[in-house]
Amino acid sequence: MTRHPIDNHHSQHPSHQSSPCLTCRVLLLLDLQVCMLNSPAKGGVPSSETVYRNIEHILHRARSANQPPRIIHIRNSGESGDADAPNSPGWQLVFPTLEHEFVIDKLKNNAFSGTKLAELIPRDAELIIVGMQSDYCVRATCSAALGRGNTVILIKEAHATYDRIEVWNGGMVTNAHDVESEIEAELEEAGVNLLCMSDVPHLFSDR
Repeated sequence: MTRHPIDNHHSQHPSHQSSPCLTCRVLLLLDLQVCMLNSPAKGGVPSSETVYRNIEHILHRARSANQPPRIIHIRNSGESGDADAPNSPGWQLVFPTLEHEFVIDKLKNNAFSGTKLAELIPRDAELIIVGMQSDYCVRATCSAALGRGNTVILIKEAHATYDRIEVWNGGMVTNAHDVESEIEAELEEAGVNLLCMSDVPHLFSDR
C-alpha cells in the first residue's frame, strides 16, 4: 500500500498534485493517530471507540461514493518523547491510506500552517473535517479554512478531545464531551456547518 506524504520534508508527487478536484469536495482527516485513538486506558481520548467507529463509517462512505471527495490524511508530528513523536508507534495513522489519497505531516495546530495543504484544497471547495483534537487542531484548521473562503462542515461525534483541567479555576475538570460541545458552538457561530452522523449517508452525494 503506497502512501503519498506531502509536506516541507517530503517530495511531492506531481501526478497527484496536478489531478483536478472533480467534486470540489474534500474530506480532511485530522490527526487520526494511534496515540489518541487508543483505548482511554492506554492514553486515548475518552470517546475513542465511538469516534473511531464513526470516522471509519465516514471514510467508507467517502471512498465508495460515485464521485469520491479528495481525501487528505493529516498527521501531527510531536517532539521527541511525545506520544506522537515521528516514527513512534503512537504517531502512526490508524486508517491505512489508499494510493490516490494524500498524507501531510504537520507541526502546528492549524493544518494549513507550514504545509502544502492549501495547494490541495481549492478556495471554493467544500471541506468536511473530522478528527482530533476538538479544541486544538480541529478548531484551528476549521477557522483557517473559513478564513480562506471554504465552506466548512464538521461532523458531530466524529471529532474528540480529552478532559480539560481548568488551571485558573481551582483545578476543576471539564469533561471531554462538554469541551467538544463548547467548540461546536464556537465554530458554528463562526460559520462552520454542523452535521450529525445521521446526515452521513447523503454527505458525499449530489445535494
